[in-house]
Amino acid sequence: MEPFLFKEKEYFSIENWSGHDSALIAGFTTKHGGVSLAPFSSLNLGFHVQDKEAAVRENRRKLADILDFSINNWVGAEQTHEVRIETITRAGCGRGSLDYGSSFKATDGFFTQERGILLTLLFADCVPIYFYAPKKGAIGIAHGGWKGTVGGIAGEMVKHFQENNIPPSEIFVVIGPSICETCYIVDERVITLVQNILEDVGKKPYNRIKDNQYHLDLRKLNKQILMHCGILDEHIQVTNYCTSCHVDHFFSHRRDKGQTGRMMGFIGFKEAY
Repeated sequence: MEPFLFKEKEYFSIENWSGHDSALIAGFTTKHGGVSLAPFSSLNLGFHVQDKEAAVRENRRKLADILDFSINNWVGAEQTHEVRIETITRAGCGRGSLDYGSSFKATDGFFTQERGILLTLLFADCVPIYFYAPKKGAIGIAHGGWKGTVGGIAGEMVKHFQENNIPPSEIFVVIGPSICETCYIVDERVITLVQNILEDVGKKPYNRIKDNQYHLDLRKLNKQILMHCGILDEHIQVTNYCTSCHVDHFFSHRRDKGQTGRMMGFIGFKEAY
């Protein structure tokens, strides 16, 4: 079953998680409903793509109003395709929300057990990985490009949960909109790194096209890594939305040849009012 429901023109929502806690909001934005001009039209949420900063700030404020989640309580990251995960408390609220300079540096994942914080990361083909442990009220989000994926960011997030006394069997995961296997071609160098971390996996998440070219399924690769870390198969949901194929909904770095905007993956617990 598709975990992402088209909620508004501006975003998709992981609706089935709210059944555990109605205060939880998690989702992924589209490229529609903002004020940015081409090639970032229109709901670009990335400060680092040479869009006008004023437009990005307005887009973010618009989204904050739609989600009913104060932008002063967002956190954002300077994403570097590595595996560093930051544990967030209320003291970090506002960093990276309305400017790039205050973002958490060299960070590609967030974890928190506190309410009133919206964890946000940016995407335009890489894999958003959402984590939720309802028994302990813990959440996380990770950015999995090929570098972060083979580097083990999914496993690092599982370790963060374990360090907070949350076993893998209690963690639920949703793998979000990202580039699909058909649209994603990599070379032998990348596949060698993939092979090094999947020695015991039967069905490989890639297919050879021709010499030095392979289709790579990053979503399947991340699922295999998560299961190897102890996440139950039945606790992992994977989207069918491709950021490259579904041109009506999403920006795509590969499809748009680098001149494009960024979607936002977000997760957080709203505070009771």
